[in-house]
Amino acid sequence: MSEEKVLVTNRAALHEYHILDRLEAGIALQGTEVKSIRAGQIQLKESYVSVRDGEAWLFNAHISPYSHGNRLNHDPVRARKLLLHRREIDRLEEQSTTKGLTLVVTRVYLKGGRVKFEIGVARGKKLYDKRETEMRRTVERETRAQLKERVKG
Repeated sequence: MSEEKVLVTNRAALHEYHILDRLEAGIALQGTEVKSIRAGQIQLKESYVSVRDGEAWLFNAHISPYSHGNRLNHDPVRARKLLLHRREIDRLEEQSTTKGLTLVVTRVYLKGGRVKFEIGVARGKKLYDKRETEMRRTVERETRAQLKERVKG
């Protein structure tokens, strides 16, 4: 059992969507992309996952060029192939087309020295859901602050 080292979490996705199901996927990367991801140089804000021609692809994920990559550097926003089992791809395709759900990357982590992406099957939140989540967070923050004050005083 290898431990996971979380490199990036997609907080925007967690704010915009209800995550219904999560899947672990590998990804086909170039060498300089791996080095940039290990350094935390990845932006997932506008990224999404789509199934095309029976393959899962990651779009709009921005992986910054590696600082020591010279002419062998990668294109920052190219489409990248996700590595999943056939039945996982079929299930994702079915959920994204028939049920109208969205596929987003929720986090990127290292597992056994390999870069893994956690794909969330998500349903978009309505405005009132976002407000409710924000209010719940604010209440929790305030109660934690009050408890801290009681402990101090």
